[in-house]
Amino acid sequence: MAHTKSALKRLRTSQQANLRNRIRTSELKTLEKKLRAAVAAGEAAGAAELAKRFSSRLDKAAKVGTIHANRVANKKSQVDKLLNSLAK
Repeated sequence: MAHTKSALKRLRTSQQANLRNRIRTSELKTLEKKLRAAVAAGEAAGAAELAKRFSSRLDKAAKVGTIHANRVANKKSQVDKLLNSLAK
C-alpha cells in the first residue's frame, strides 16, 4: 500500500482511469458484436448506422488514450471490409 500523499492520489486516479477505460472498452466490444450480428443478418441500413457509431466511439477512445491509434485504424478497416462484403 502507498504511504505518501502523492502515491495515494496516484492510486486513486489510476483506479478511476481504469474504470473509465473498462467502460469504454466494454462499450466498444458491445457495439462491435451488434455490428457483426447486423452484417450476419444482412441488415445493410442498420449495419451502416452501427458502423458510423462504432467508428466515432473508436476515434474518441483513441483520442483519450484508451486504445492505440493503430488498433483503431485496423478495426475501422475490418468494419469497412464487412460493410463492403454486405454490399455485394
